[in-house]
Amino acid sequence: MMNRGSHPYIAREGWLFIGALAVSGFMAKFYFGLLAASPLWLLCIALAYLFRDPGRVIPPAPLGVVSPADGEVLAIERVRDGYLKRDANKISIRMNRFGTYATRAPIEGKILQHWHLPINDGSDNDAVALDRYAMWLQSDENDDVVLVMAVGSQALKPVCYHQTGERIGQGERCGLVRFGGYIEVLLPIDARIKVAVGDTLCAGSDILATLIHEHVSANNSRANDVALGT
Repeated sequence: MMNRGSHPYIAREGWLFIGALAVSGFMAKFYFGLLAASPLWLLCIALAYLFRDPGRVIPPAPLGVVSPADGEVLAIERVRDGYLKRDANKISIRMNRFGTYATRAPIEGKILQHWHLPINDGSDNDAVALDRYAMWLQSDENDDVVLVMAVGSQALKPVCYHQTGERIGQGERCGLVRFGGYIEVLLPIDARIKVAVGDTLCAGSDILATLIHEHVSANNSRANDVALGT
């Protein structure tokens, strides 16, 4: 399924910068000539490329956890989830500086809470001094996934498109991290990891992990046994 809708191909967060450079380029050409305008127009084109936000094909995997960002897997580890106070699997992703800056929801569900951990406030999940913005997503099957967007400066504060209490679809755009950053995905401890360190990821399309519902399978099997009279 292609996730495109009416969303612009260039993220709205980049329009102001791109427009300002384009206007500056025209003014420079008018007053000083083409040579003076060329660097501004080249920078305008570069920003349009960096803020591109193409549609993505969402895989037909209801229990799949899709990558929230374009980037590379830095680490996969078991940690103590400081947000939900549980043991969890954490997948750390370094966003591609030349990839898209949009972030996407790893699962379908409801947003239960947002957090902001300022630089040097500390976190049970990581000791690195980064500004962290976290979102708690819960699926209809009560699977809890925490998406963390980490940046090195409050000036690059991520944009979040959804509020607490709203529903969001798997692979749907949920925010934007200007000029990239780091992403952490905290998963249930029994989630089946599908990626390895060093893998390159495509946001909304590549599957990070699969959520396990063995209890559901067991209940279905028991119901079938009863129906068959065994």
